[in-house]
Parts: sequence; structure tokens; C-alpha cells
Amino acid sequence: MARAVVFQQPPVPYWRLSGGYFAYFAVIGALVPYLNPYFKLLGCTPAQIGLLTGALVAGRIVAPTLWGWIADHHGGRMRVVRASFLLSLLSFLPLLWIKSYVPLLTVMLIFGFFWSASLPQFEAVTFSHLGDSTAAYARIRVWGSIGFIVTVMLLGWAFQRTGLAPLPAVLAGLLAAACLMSLYTPERRVPRPPPAPVHLGRVLMQPRVAALLAACLLTQVSYGPYYNFYTIYLEEQGYARGVVGELWALGVAAEVLLFLVMHRLLAFLPLRLLMLLSIAATVVRWLMIAAFVHWLFVLVLAQLLHALSFGMQHVAAVQLIHRYFTGRHQGRGQALYSSVAYGVGGAAGALSSGYLWEAQGPAVTFTAASLLGVLAYLIAWRWLEGAAQPQAITV
Repeated sequence: MARAVVFQQPPVPYWRLSGGYFAYFAVIGALVPYLNPYFKLLGCTPAQIGLLTGALVAGRIVAPTLWGWIADHHGGRMRVVRASFLLSLLSFLPLLWIKSYVPLLTVMLIFGFFWSASLPQFEAVTFSHLGDSTAAYARIRVWGSIGFIVTVMLLGWAFQRTGLAPLPAVLAGLLAAACLMSLYTPERRVPRPPPAPVHLGRVLMQPRVAALLAACLLTQVSYGPYYNFYTIYLEEQGYARGVVGELWALGVAAEVLLFLVMHRLLAFLPLRLLMLLSIAATVVRWLMIAAFVHWLFVLVLAQLLHALSFGMQHVAAVQLIHRYFTGRHQGRGQALYSSVAYGVGGAAGALSSGYLWEAQGPAVTFTAASLLGVLAYLIAWRWLEGAAQPQAITV
């Protein structure tokens, strides 16, 4: 009697994947909280800061989809990630000596184009290694949050003493470390999937897919004032730079705790419910910052909501994208999610918040952000379908 052949999935390279996330988000921990205050130090206005940030994230509109198409058709996703990190480092180096607005804008456009190519392909590599154990994703992704926390807290304390002048050199060093780390992350060689039975355009026309992308886009637009001006806003209200860094770190620390238990939540809570909870938390969070910026206790609570407003939404969204986009659409699905939510949404949030901040001030800007969250909630509630749950497996 012939024996059935059992194919075992290769072991997941947990620490090397985790190290890749750590290195990537260590860069984010220096970039997001401190780059815009650095631009303010150079004399940029709020509207100019919005344009600079918009230029940085505008690359996410085109680059992830372009590199996703290359990776899907030619394989080698980690080669794309490594090329992205190296080109990001090289394009960022002029910031070491450039101080004027127009050259800064040019550098941000080029740097953003290359930098935005890396994460979607690294996400696809991670899911390829995980195979059917997708619930273990959060246990790996948590190390990105830890990398952010370590960087933002150390730099907050350091910049409180030295000022922000060393920031470009620090970022260049972190980018170089990310380049080196990517060399140790293995490619996942899988058989090339057959042509997808459903055309990509038909996938995008499904109401549940359109609703997911629209809700994520609107939520990311609402993050514009937070990413652009949270550090500047709190420092203008008298908070020390070290305290501001600790608040940034607190939000991501809450996200870490969520990631540690997320695989259990995925076992019994529908992904649709997780999306709705995360968007509702975003609405409440922006209202708290708008109304109670002078109350440190309220700001602490608002930062704790980061676990739900960002962490829970991201995990639920990438799980849904992984299920909606199958076969050869896998890499392009993750890239499209990045392009729409973080590219279009991030650029629109950066530009609109810069002009609205300059015209109407912080309270109105954060209130407007919460209203965008309400719209995202209504879209998700009406059209986003529930999805079958991933298997609860730990790494």
C-alpha cells in the first residue's frame, strides 16, 4: 500500500523576521516624532511642514504597487526589501547638509519613494513564512513596536539635552542598520502560484474590499495632525521633549501588549468587529487630544488607545487583505493596502492638517480628524463583511 506523502512547513525564522520589524520601526521611531520638529527648527511653517510630510508619504501611492508588481512577477521579495533600504539610505544622506525648503522637499519625495517599497513586501515575506499560521503574525510584528519604543524614548531623552541638530545623522545610522539587518532575513521560496482565477479588478469591485480600503484610507487621513504636529503641539503647551517622547512610547507600548494577546482575540472575535472597535477608538482619541491637551492624565489615556486605534486596526486589516487577495494577487494586495491607506491617506492627511492647523488651530484640526473617523466607521459598519477566523497558533 502506498504511503501518503506529508509535506511539512519549514520552521518560521521568528527572530530574523522580528529583527527586520525591529530595524524598520526603529527608523520610524526617529522619523515620525522628531522629523517635523526638526523642520520647524529650520524655520518651516505648518503648511510647509505639511507639504514636506506629504511628499514623504506620497511615495506610498505609487512605489508599493510598482515594487509589488515586480516582486509578484519576478519573485525575490527580500531583494526588493534590501534594495529599498539601500536606496533609502543613499537618498536620505543629502539631508545631512541641506537646510532650505525646496531641496528638502526634493529629498523627501525621493526618499519616500524608496522607503515606502520595503514594508509591504516584508509583510508578504512574513505571511509566506507563516503559511497557515497567520494568527502568529502579531507575535512577530510586536518587535517592530518594541523597536519604535526603544528609539523614541532614547532619542527623547537625548534630544532634550542636545537639541534636534543631530537628527539627520541619527536617522542615517538607523537606516544603515536596517540595511544590514535585511541581509539576515531569509527569502521564502514557494512555488509560483498559478494565475489568479479572478482578475484583480473584480476583486477591487467587491463591496467588502472597497469598504476596507476606504475605511483604512479615511482613518489614515485622520492621523495627519497626530503624525505631523503632536510633538510640536505638546511642546508648545509646555511639555518637555522627554515627556513627549515618553507619551509616544506609551502609545506603542500599549500596542505591544495588544500584539501579545492578539492571536487569542483572533480566535474568537470577528475581524469586522475588531475593525469597528479600532475605528471607534480613533474617534474618541482625537476628541480627547482636541479638548484636554492640558490634562496629562487624559493624554495618557489617549495614548493607551493607540493599542486599539492603530494596532488592532492594522492587524485586522492585513489579515483581511491576506484573505481577500489570493494567489498572485497576494503581494499586490498588501502593496495596494499600503498605497491607498498610508500613501493616499497619509499624504492627504499631511497636506490637509498642515493648512487647517495654520488656518484654524489645533483643536479644530483634531476635531475634524475625529469626524473623518466617524465616516470611516459608518462605511465599515455598512459594507465590511465578517470573515472566517485564522487558526489560533502561537510561534
